[in-house]
Amino acid sequence: MAGCTLRLDCELRLGSFALLAQGDLRWHGMLGLCGPSGSGKSSLLRVLAGLEPQAAGRVELNGECLQDSAHKVSVAPHRRRVACVFQDARLFPHLSVAGNLRYALRRAQAPAPSFEAVVTQLQLQPLLERGVDALSGGETQRVALARALLSAPRLLLLDEPVSALDPQQREAVLSALERLRDSGGPPMIYVSHASTEIARLAQRTLYIAEGRLATAGAGPSAESSALGLCT
Repeated sequence: MAGCTLRLDCELRLGSFALLAQGDLRWHGMLGLCGPSGSGKSSLLRVLAGLEPQAAGRVELNGECLQDSAHKVSVAPHRRRVACVFQDARLFPHLSVAGNLRYALRRAQAPAPSFEAVVTQLQLQPLLERGVDALSGGETQRVALARALLSAPRLLLLDEPVSALDPQQREAVLSALERLRDSGGPPMIYVSHASTEIARLAQRTLYIAEGRLATAGAGPSAESSALGLCT
């Protein structure tokens, strides 16, 4: 199971909202991130991905500095090897499923998993020749997940990827994430309002409230405390 070390001392101001993320985070597999709406969950992921250029402070991933505003260091998003799967999958509409996946493979910044292995793991064989407009919501998210994996990320960010899906589609994506977690895939951060999803997927849980990382834990007692705060 892949491990991850993330060191944060960063700030992002968006109007009247301020995200202040500080701490050293270490986990294996999947880290759950929960908190109420507007608490800064998605903003934190965007900072990690390099999508908030106005963020200040320092971010380190596995010992490498991704951002240090004091020294004018900012690694471009496409060079961070931090992949994102959002609520809206953001697939390329002019490409087939296979075309979307092979695009990610061509742009990978490091040796990627095999195309065939990822397609098999996420059960995408019947979908490869389809256009993305012919996919269900659950199929779309599994394709987005496969595209992220084929970019060879060292960190995978999942921003409420099942929130818009019906129960059957949600179960298909959650099962795919479980297989990925258990097969030694990249370290992941999974954002959700649903405590049941966090409890099912995450080995460690982090709580964020009003832009502050408030509760981190590992083990049953810490998990129960953090999950009790998820709404």
